[in-house]
Amino acid sequence: MKTFSATPADIDKKWIIIDAEGVVLGRLASIVAMRLRGKHKASFTPSMDMGDNVIVINADKVQMTGKKRTDKIHYWHTGHPGGIKQRTAGQILEGKFPERLLTKAVQRMLPGGPLSRQQMTNLRVYAGAEHPHEAQNPEVLDVKAMNPKNTRSQS
Repeated sequence: MKTFSATPADIDKKWIIIDAEGVVLGRLASIVAMRLRGKHKASFTPSMDMGDNVIVINADKVQMTGKKRTDKIHYWHTGHPGGIKQRTAGQILEGKFPERLLTKAVQRMLPGGPLSRQQMTNLRVYAGAEHPHEAQNPEVLDVKAMNPKNTRSQS
């Protein structure tokens, strides 16, 4: 029995669409990261970009458990002395680019390196319900129906 290793000719990329409304952020990010890497496929090869193209809509309506919306703080540094800045997860969701919260959560669930940066280009996140990828005929992936813990009511 030989070990199967995928080649570029073996890779079959699909388009999937996920509605993030009411879904818990961390659970959604782990499902998206698994789909981007291709770990849901039997022919998974760690050194190849064989994941699907993922479209996430309604990213501004994602939920968080506990008090993460007010207590979870995201830091960044401007590069200047004393340039540490911070924002809560709630402020990011109410700000100009609420999709960045989900994008960073997925990025941090992927291993670092050139392959992960390539896989992140297959992720498209939109704050609203509209997206320009109708021509790809994406399949709907219902994350809410996978597990009852994946959803939270509006808070």
